[in-house]
Amino acid sequence: MHKIEAVFIDRDGTIGGSDEVLYPGEFELFPYTENSLEQLKALGIRLFGFTNQPGISRGEVTKEVFVKEMIDFGFDDVYICPHQHTDGCDCRKPNPGMLLKAAKKNQLNLSHCIVIGDRWSDLLAGHHAGCKKVLVLTGAGNEALSKYRYKWSDIEADFIAKDFEDAVNYVISLHGKETEDRAIR
Repeated sequence: MHKIEAVFIDRDGTIGGSDEVLYPGEFELFPYTENSLEQLKALGIRLFGFTNQPGISRGEVTKEVFVKEMIDFGFDDVYICPHQHTDGCDCRKPNPGMLLKAAKKNQLNLSHCIVIGDRWSDLLAGHHAGCKKVLVLTGAGNEALSKYRYKWSDIEADFIAKDFEDAVNYVISLHGKETEDRAIR
C-alpha cells in the first residue's frame, strides 16, 4: 500500500446513528468516533464524508445542514448525493461519482484511498473507484454481509471491522506499515 491519501467515510450507521437516516440535530456520533477521526487527522490523512441523502431532493432537509454537521465533526470536505435511487445519477452509491469528483477536486489517486462504510453500496462504490474497502458491522453492516452479500459477491472487503474504531485501527496499521516500508528503503 502506498501512502494513504484520504479516507472516505459513510455517515449513517458507520460513524453514528443506526441503519436509519437521522437528520442533523437528531444524529449522534458513536462514543469512539470523535477520537478515531482525530487519530486519522493527526496522521495527516484527509477525511471526506460521502453519503446518499435522498431526503434533500424530497425537500425534507438541506444539503448545507449535512455539510455543516460533517465539517463540525472534523471532515475536510463532504460529498453528498441528494438524488432518489430511481434518478439514475452517477453520484449515488453504489456508483463511484462522489469518489471520482473528490479525486478530481483534490488530486487524489483513489488506489491510495480507503472507503469505510456499513452498506454493500459503500463497498461497490469503493470497488468501482479502485479504493481499499472496509465494511463496519454497525448500522446495516451485518445485513451487508448476510442478506445483501449477493449484491457484492464478486468483490471482497479488504477488512471487516466490528465498528468504526476497529476500522480506524486497521487504517492506522496500514499507515504505520507504509511509514515503516519507506524507512527501510
